[in-house]
Amino acid sequence: MNPSTPHLSDSLIDALGQRHAPAPDARIVCLVPSITELLCELGLANKLVGRTGFCIHPRDTVAAIPKVGGTKDVNIEKIRKLAPTHVVVNIDENEKPTVERLAEFVPHVVVTHPNTPRDNLILARLMGGIFGASLPAERWCAAFEEEYAALRAAPPGPQRTVLYCIWQDPWMTVSSDTYIASMLAELGWRVPLLGEGERYPRFEWSQALVDGLDAVLLSTEPYRFTEEHADALEKQIGIPVFLVDGEMMSWYGSRALEGLRYLRSLRAMLEGC
Repeated sequence: MNPSTPHLSDSLIDALGQRHAPAPDARIVCLVPSITELLCELGLANKLVGRTGFCIHPRDTVAAIPKVGGTKDVNIEKIRKLAPTHVVVNIDENEKPTVERLAEFVPHVVVTHPNTPRDNLILARLMGGIFGASLPAERWCAAFEEEYAALRAAPPGPQRTVLYCIWQDPWMTVSSDTYIASMLAELGWRVPLLGEGERYPRFEWSQALVDGLDAVLLSTEPYRFTEEHADALEKQIGIPVFLVDGEMMSWYGSRALEGLRYLRSLRAMLEGC
């Protein structure tokens, strides 16, 4: 989507910048895998009438919810037949032209754009406020604050520069203004500046790049990097390379709780190398 699309904020917004009235009787199509999981955790699974094929958690619950394509290749006509009152989208996950088409017949398009771990508090309250689940949302936020405090309680380690890889052929990484980079920043780690204003820039390996890194992190999604990839790359470039769980690092919403715990184990892994 276009970066000019509204970011997630304390206001309840749709694609037209309008406020949402609370909608406890909503029919929801969610095109964001991590938010589908959050809606289910808030007790809203019975309001979900459509989801993408990538909305796979919680597995048993979403199995009964109709698929409407992928996050990018959305089946507009399937959604139209489901007659949703709300569709939930995300600036990184979904294409702006698709959202504009949905806005022609869906009364409320809820646009989200979490960029930091603490944006999860706004996200949970946004979903709870719109769909009549404010109490479960507040319980979730309390659990988040507890995990966040535990992460922050550890003494800060040394600053590190790490390259977080999300794809190969071509190689791609994340910029400093992404949710993933903000997760790494909680550990005092930064990502190298690559690309000109791109959120997910392509790059080529060079000795100059490697010399400026403490480690490389290969994510298990969206590209399915494996331990074999990590071992081969480490031998090639001569610095530590680790396989990391992409869901823990990039799925905001419900998985952010596990993600904060995962950060603590990730810090221990790198500090021990």
